[in-house]
Amino acid sequence: MFMDPKFPYFSPKKTDQIRTKHTLYFLVLLLLLSSFVAFYFICPPETLSFLRFAYIAVPQTTSSPHQFLRSPSTPISDKECDYTRGIWVRDVDNGKFQYYDEGCPFLDPGFQCLRNGREDEGYLRWRWQPHGCQLPRGNRKEKINMSKNCFDDHLTPSSLIWILLITMDSALWFNATDLLERSRNGRIVFAGDSIGRNQWESFLCMVSRSVSNLSNIYEVHGNPISKHKGYLSMMFADYNLTVEYYRSPFLVASARAPPNSPAHVRGSVLVDEMHVYSRFWSGADVLVCNAGHWWNQDKTDKMGFYFQEKGALNMSMDVVEGFGRAMKTWRRWASEKIERNNSHVFFRSYSPAHFRQGAWNEGGHCNDSTEPFSDPSSIRPDPFYNDHISKAIRDMERRGNRTKVHFLNITGLTEYRRDGHPSSHREPGTPKNASQDCSHWCLPGIPDTWNKILYATLIRDGYRVDRGG
Repeated sequence: MFMDPKFPYFSPKKTDQIRTKHTLYFLVLLLLLSSFVAFYFICPPETLSFLRFAYIAVPQTTSSPHQFLRSPSTPISDKECDYTRGIWVRDVDNGKFQYYDEGCPFLDPGFQCLRNGREDEGYLRWRWQPHGCQLPRGNRKEKINMSKNCFDDHLTPSSLIWILLITMDSALWFNATDLLERSRNGRIVFAGDSIGRNQWESFLCMVSRSVSNLSNIYEVHGNPISKHKGYLSMMFADYNLTVEYYRSPFLVASARAPPNSPAHVRGSVLVDEMHVYSRFWSGADVLVCNAGHWWNQDKTDKMGFYFQEKGALNMSMDVVEGFGRAMKTWRRWASEKIERNNSHVFFRSYSPAHFRQGAWNEGGHCNDSTEPFSDPSSIRPDPFYNDHISKAIRDMERRGNRTKVHFLNITGLTEYRRDGHPSSHREPGTPKNASQDCSHWCLPGIPDTWNKILYATLIRDGYRVDRGG
């Protein structure tokens, strides 16, 4: 039989093998295509960084609420990165890949906005993108779990392929397991007002995702998470780690009015004396302090509380001067009590409130805000609190403290997020005519970003508790 050398001859058996091989290729391609379609409707394709274009939301003053441009940022090293400078990026898959949801057992009812009737979930669809660098992300095990949560009951062979791709993707997330391992046998302490508690609860929920048995997380003294006075200490038994919160709105001490005070004086804020709970803070491996929301006239002189120094009331001292004196007291205390422990100390900046058309007790509201600010001219100047905080941090750095101390400046990035407050969606039982909450934050929500920056800074500092079991 004559065979043209230009056209190779294949036996019937060989032809069947080729046909089978091509059929398999076609089926694999069809499986990938069908999984892509299914994934698009169940979990948006932006989940994978290699499918996401580098478009970011840029605040601008045109009529369009959000403009999308390619990021002009030049990559910089993590050591040079300022994680607090960046931009909020609309990320439609972000809500499906939260580190936790409102089912977290450590959340106050007042922070569970969706359960309290909030219908829009837009506030969950934004993520913080620092300029020129990335926040550290998580490990493969956590990505698999969050991928499964994204698919819910839609797990199929095709979706499993996508989970594999997700876990191989370089866009990893907050690594709770790594943070817990670094903190083994240690103490992480949050001290401050109820916004500090907001951040503490966010932190608990974020790191608890890596604990398989939540019964191994418990309050050391048996107190319920609903306790709001005093302090709470949550033990992560698997790591011999406590994550603690101390309610101390002023950070410095407060007391009853001194003898022979004017009749309208109900109490005093001792700007030269630290809060009694501070004796528990000095041994912390990580200390996160905050203050500000009680340093105003509504919480001081209008309520009959005045500032006291060296045992005497100073009726003429205003909140700006009083806060400055208190920060000097905090700086001296931190320098003397914490330095030798080689702790990592953070003072978080002021968390902005977003009351519109009146103060909190004058009908102010924020329930009509469903997106971040897009106009930079809407952003208010830094509050005076931040000047005093940053000065105290700089003074500690100039004095050569061995303590790793940081000004955790979240004010700017948080100022844009007028959409993240509970507003009228407060805890069950709140009267309908009660004032809106435009100070605290829904959880999951904005404080998660604060904790990502906290974690990123700890990693950059080489944080690890060095203590035997």
